[in-house]
Amino acid sequence: MPIDPHLLVAFFVTSLVAMIIPGPDMLFVLGCGMRGGARAGLLATAGVATSEAVHVAVAAAGLAALFAAAPVAFTVVRIAGAGYLVHLGVQTIRGRKDDLDDGLPSTGRVPGRRAYVNGLLTNLLNPKMVTFTIAFLPQFIDPGMGHVWVQFAVLGAILIALEFLVDGTVGVLAGRIGDWLRHRRAARRRLNVAVGGLFIGLGVRLAAER
Repeated sequence: MPIDPHLLVAFFVTSLVAMIIPGPDMLFVLGCGMRGGARAGLLATAGVATSEAVHVAVAAAGLAALFAAAPVAFTVVRIAGAGYLVHLGVQTIRGRKDDLDDGLPSTGRVPGRRAYVNGLLTNLLNPKMVTFTIAFLPQFIDPGMGHVWVQFAVLGAILIALEFLVDGTVGVLAGRIGDWLRHRRAARRRLNVAVGGLFIGLGVRLAAER
């Protein structure tokens, strides 16, 4: 086996606990599921998981030195990610009347492709996730066993599987609730405002973090 079994168990338990604690990823998936349905929640999770695969590759390549050597790069990416979230929030709030007043029985669903891309970009533009992955994964790597890239791949696969298990479940359940709310005009309007506010809040939080 290319990885220490004890480290593998410790990684699984620690990652599962970390996933269960609500964070930006879970809140984003929750918002997408509430507004776009279960499918959008799952695709948003897939986008987040894809970006995590990139983060794992970055960690394996040892590119933490980039942020260490050029702190301004960290700041630029952080602000870009925050701005993107705020943009999503504003667009969601501004579009609340479009779902109600276009003369059609619109459900206001978020297209699946958009949910995926938004999930991908939101997490990809969060340097905190990059630095977390870089700091977290190596704790469970044993260089003495060799095949370091394989160890990273195994841990990354587990991390992505847990992402789908936890956040995917949140997205599906949120989608069920959102489907019920979208049949009620007043509730649907409040839903759009709430989800937009959620995205804006996440963006402000990301921008304010040091």
